Amino acid sequence: MIPSAMAYLSGKQAFLEILKTEGVSVMFGNPGTTELPLMDGLAREPGIRYVLALQEAVAIAMADAYAQAHGGLAAVNVHVSPGLGNAMGMLYDAYKAHSPLLLTAGQHDQSFTVTEPILWSDLPPVATPFVKWATEARRLEDLPRLVRRAVKTALAQPTGPVFLSLPVDVLNAERDNLDLLAPTRVAPRLVGDRAAIDAAAKRLVAATSPLIVAGDAVAHSDALAELVELAELIGAPVMLEGVSSTCSFPFTHPLYAGSMPRLGPGIKALLMRHDLLFSVGGDLFTLSLPSDVDPMPPGLDVVHLDVDPWELGKNYPAAIAIQGDPKASLPELCEAVRRHAGKAGHRDAGARRETLSAKHARERDDLARRAADDAKKSPMGPLALVHAVSRVVPDDVVVVDEAISSSAGIRNFFRCADAKSFFSLRGGGIGWGLPAALGVKLALPQRPVVALVGDGSAMYTAQALWTAAHESLAVVYVIFNNASYRILKERTKALKGFSAEDDRYVAMDLIDPLIDYVGLAKSLGVAGEHVEKVADVGPAVGRALASGGPALIDVRIDPSFN
Repeated sequence: MIPSAMAYLSGKQAFLEILKTEGVSVMFGNPGTTELPLMDGLAREPGIRYVLALQEAVAIAMADAYAQAHGGLAAVNVHVSPGLGNAMGMLYDAYKAHSPLLLTAGQHDQSFTVTEPILWSDLPPVATPFVKWATEARRLEDLPRLVRRAVKTALAQPTGPVFLSLPVDVLNAERDNLDLLAPTRVAPRLVGDRAAIDAAAKRLVAATSPLIVAGDAVAHSDALAELVELAELIGAPVMLEGVSSTCSFPFTHPLYAGSMPRLGPGIKALLMRHDLLFSVGGDLFTLSLPSDVDPMPPGLDVVHLDVDPWELGKNYPAAIAIQGDPKASLPELCEAVRRHAGKAGHRDAGARRETLSAKHARERDDLARRAADDAKKSPMGPLALVHAVSRVVPDDVVVVDEAISSSAGIRNFFRCADAKSFFSLRGGGIGWGLPAALGVKLALPQRPVVALVGDGSAMYTAQALWTAAHESLAVVYVIFNNASYRILKERTKALKGFSAEDDRYVAMDLIDPLIDYVGLAKSLGVAGEHVEKVADVGPAVGRALASGGPALIDVRIDPSFN
């Protein structure tokens, strides 16, 4: 039962009580003086576990991944202006991933702010670019309404972060019989327009070479089974959107065709082989670099289904644009496809499935051969490391990927097949992987979690290792150590300028001194070991998984680049 009114309730008590009624049992954060009322309230609140981060970026990334893996709201608290500033990079990632975060920050007593005290600034405008809604509670009487509104907004489709500034005087204020109100939930299962779904089905059945692009919204709505059914009905290959953070189609399925390219020429070359593009919950397109080549071939038939109307026709016109939740709408589309295909089913579906299955099996075999060649290098190539780890992890492993330029093969070798089996960096702001793995483990404590993280990324949020040890979170970190920012070298070389001519890449090597990731991990309470040979990778991962605690494996890999 939700207590609608409680006698002599303070702001700090009201806030925490509301969080519990909204389903919050974990709060992430890093406190400061303006958060002391909240921390004092937590001293007598056993229903909420406070997970301490030593830097705000760590707190936000943990909350981001927790929200995605948990499938609900994550609460995270930071310290006034500098703390919110530290959080902005990871808040951008959470915003791009549509993670429902309730981000709060303590604020000075309002009677004090006219003097512009230390650490003070107007907080909501700082958060506004990367949240759905931002405001400040000015009175205790308004606090319940604002918190309820914030949570409702974060969880309404499309989900995303919200921000609430909490002044000290509001948290300390008391009131007799404060009404805490009740939660509001906007039903998320919006079914797309049936006439549009029927028209889309006709086009899917008529297409001679359809391509399905699966976006993160498929995983967020737990619609993998529904998308598999559709793909099999028409025998269409399924690719993940170019910048995806989830397993939105089983990596093990014969119709899985990898990820969309991120450069215009590559996208266009791929799409030229198809006469219909069906995007399910994906954006068209997130590009990595500018190009004179328009990715969309002229005349390509586009059908787009997404819960977010902003994405529909955002960059390229859609012949049929359907606003709808994938899990609610795809069954209707499958039924319409059956209706238009006839009792015998789609005439070409079986042959397409066989052809694509054989093609993708050959591609996987070729990738395995390349990994074997990579294993002969010294240091080993990154593909060999990915392959070696994938061969020893259990089938129910959850993979957290921030390997950046070393990520090739991860979505091919690992057997991720459900919506909670794979999480990756959506926004591109690096430093996400170490803390994100902790958020995933907190949300899915029964599943093993292995994080594949580049060495450069790891140094952005190395403080996460302390939280891993402090909370005894059994995450296995594999550091892809090429002692460089290899992706920057690759792109600098592509400029064909001075660096390429002189083979000199300024500020892109992590040497003199080399970073001792094992020593760093041990200093923060995490076990670690160095690995140099491919044959030693599997046993090291096995030991780490069996340890029952956090562990880090530092693997030197080939630093060369194309």
